[in-house]
Amino acid sequence: MDKKKIIEVINDDEIAKFFSLFQKLKDVLDRQIITDFNRSLPFADILFDRWERAKKLGFGNGTSVYDSSLIFGNVKVGENTWIGPNTILDGSGELEIGNNCSISAGVQIYSHDSVQWAVSGGIKPYDYSKTKIGNNCYIAPNTIIAKGVELENECIVGANSFVNQSFKKGCKIAGIPAKLIGTK
Repeated sequence: MDKKKIIEVINDDEIAKFFSLFQKLKDVLDRQIITDFNRSLPFADILFDRWERAKKLGFGNGTSVYDSSLIFGNVKVGENTWIGPNTILDGSGELEIGNNCSISAGVQIYSHDSVQWAVSGGIKPYDYSKTKIGNNCYIAPNTIIAKGVELENECIVGANSFVNQSFKKGCKIAGIPAKLIGTK
């Protein structure tokens, strides 16, 4: 049933009552989150449990993923990994993230691109390549990781970086494109 038909079936008083109850629920839950955790979250992140979502997706024990995260394709995530809000995990070419990682807000990790498809006028196919993030990695906010990249264990990626090449264990990287700035 489309929206117009639903609105035709429900009279204005019922809609107003529904929205009033919905707003009261949001206010009560919001106050509780502020009291319990000293934070204010989008309504969906209050309603839906991050750890339950991760469990439903088959991610490892102790892993959490926000409701605002977009997840596509074959994505595997290990244990005790935090996936922050407003992230994109593209597993269309396969994506693997290890244990004890921190994937910060706004991070985008890809396993495909549509460059050749676009510049060929849709004639050439999308390119797919597995992307892998090792154990104990920290990916700072707003980082983009391109398809086919492998970050070995214990890598640290600085904020707002574009990672388009692989890095060995313990590397500290940052920049556009990301470059080695130190080691652990």
